[in-house]
Amino acid sequence: MPACWIITLILLALRGPAPAAGLEAVDTPNDHGGTVALSWAPPAEGQPDRYLVLRAAVEAGPFDTVAVLPASALRYSDSDSLTDGQPYYYRLIAQAERWSREYPSAQAIPLAQWFHRGKAVVLVFSVGFAAIMLLMIHHARRGMQLYVRPIAGIGAVDEAIGRATEMGKPILFVPGIGEASEVATIAAFTVLGRVAKRTAEYGTRLIVPNTYATVMIIAQEVVKASCINAGRPEAYQERDVFYVTSEQFPFTAAVNGLMLRERPATNFYLGKFYAESLILAETGFQAGSIQIAGTDELTQIPFFVAACDYTLMGEELYAASAYLSNDPLQLGTLKAQDIAKLIVVALVIAGTLAVTLGSDSVVRLLDIVQ
Repeated sequence: MPACWIITLILLALRGPAPAAGLEAVDTPNDHGGTVALSWAPPAEGQPDRYLVLRAAVEAGPFDTVAVLPASALRYSDSDSLTDGQPYYYRLIAQAERWSREYPSAQAIPLAQWFHRGKAVVLVFSVGFAAIMLLMIHHARRGMQLYVRPIAGIGAVDEAIGRATEMGKPILFVPGIGEASEVATIAAFTVLGRVAKRTAEYGTRLIVPNTYATVMIIAQEVVKASCINAGRPEAYQERDVFYVTSEQFPFTAAVNGLMLRERPATNFYLGKFYAESLILAETGFQAGSIQIAGTDELTQIPFFVAACDYTLMGEELYAASAYLSNDPLQLGTLKAQDIAKLIVVALVIAGTLAVTLGSDSVVRLLDIVQ
């Protein structure tokens, strides 16, 4: 064998095997931008010890090392200070103890996508639910009677107010210990408006202790507006809608003392409640009050069920605000939610039957995470 051939073979061996395929660099799909996805195939022969990923803002360089990856890596996501719309150039070097091989360079431009294609089913369901909701609101505004399942706790509101009026005792309304921005607290304000209007019409005293100043201010405005709507603005007593404290158990102790002193005929516990729920309900039971409670805290519902006469469970609290206010916007939204639940239940049943029969078509249809 000529000496030049031997030298050539030695140089090729030192240079190392050529990669099986080139380096691929693409904008990462379905992302918020600022990332580039790199992928490559391992060398056709031999096993490198590591890969070096280099990047440059211009094709001529200079290239900086952005990652050192193990030999098992075949892809890399670069998100290190990338600017959307700017091209970046990448090089990949496979290194072993005695050889080094550079992959052909690749270019990619990171961009932000407006829509995640893997979430198409979510879009379809969202548009469908919005259409149903707008349709129900439209029907409610035109006077169509939308059926709402009767809830015992809601039906007992007027009865409890009437009992307090007959006994000549006050009504206690506790709007929870949540912030004014809590959904449960907002729902409690709607019920408070109905209770305040009825108490103003009947001339019954309404006591509303609060844990936050913002909740107190809103409660005062709700009670005042309800008294005006009832034609009895003089029925509003600002001193009966007051701030106690933002501390959980000091507030509980204060309300308990209030119940034992005033002996209200009816207690409403509606809103966000935590560990104080059973303490309040037990004290109200000892005071001989009719108690109506409602919260979306699942861990507190059993305590209210055990110690109160009526309990609104979870979403029933939100339904109460729509039921009592008779607002078309709330009624339409509530009815749309009921229809959406029926659709979901139907899809669950269809998917269960399809899988039982050996078909995964429904599962693949609902596979929104791709």
